[in-house]
Amino acid sequence: MTATSAFFERLTVAGQDPRFNKVCGSVRFDIGDGGNLEQWLLEIDHGRMRVTRSADPATTVIRVSAPVAEAMARGEVNGLAAITRGEIMVDGDLGLALRLGRLFPREPGPLQRGGPASGT
Repeated sequence: MTATSAFFERLTVAGQDPRFNKVCGSVRFDIGDGGNLEQWLLEIDHGRMRVTRSADPATTVIRVSAPVAEAMARGEVNGLAAITRGEIMVDGDLGLALRLGRLFPREPGPLQRGGPASGT
């Protein structure tokens, strides 16, 4: 299982996030990897979250490469910084896309920290 799949699985299992109690909308993640396109649809209804693999229309569409999506799911890349660098393209509600940053880990998990390149 990829870090990206695990991220979406975690959202599915959680089902509800009180930080999003006042949020309603949908976000489709178009994750490109060469010629392959993986699409995930996140529907938010007053904090209730539902995730499916779908190409259905959404309020907001986030286009990102698979390597950047993986790094975000591991907490290695900040979404706002990636948008600023042009690594993520957002169509639709930018405010909703930015708010989703709360769902991603803020730092790498224990398996990603402490490697030879990290200096720890």
